[in-house]
Amino acid sequence: MLFLNAAQLLLYIGILALLGQGLLFILAGAKRDTNMFYQLFVVVNKPWTYIAALIAPKQIAKRHHAFVAFCIVAILYLAVTVAKIEHCVSVGMVGCK
Repeated sequence: MLFLNAAQLLLYIGILALLGQGLLFILAGAKRDTNMFYQLFVVVNKPWTYIAALIAPKQIAKRHHAFVAFCIVAILYLAVTVAKIEHCVSVGMVGCK
């Protein structure tokens, strides 16, 4: 259960950081490269975008890797959530809150 909680937390942080980067991408416009918070999100999301670059086909542009990373992280988050629910049901809700 501890492993599932930790994995879910890491994925949740990744989802929120990718959403924040996407929101600032829209709001900051062309000045996003000088925005300190956008650059912070880029650094935080670097592991996710690197994994997305490895998984994505070469035809996908580099600027879309953050969206691919968001899709991957969202799917992983849902998978971990389902695994957590299945675990809790299998042990009779002992230790699950």
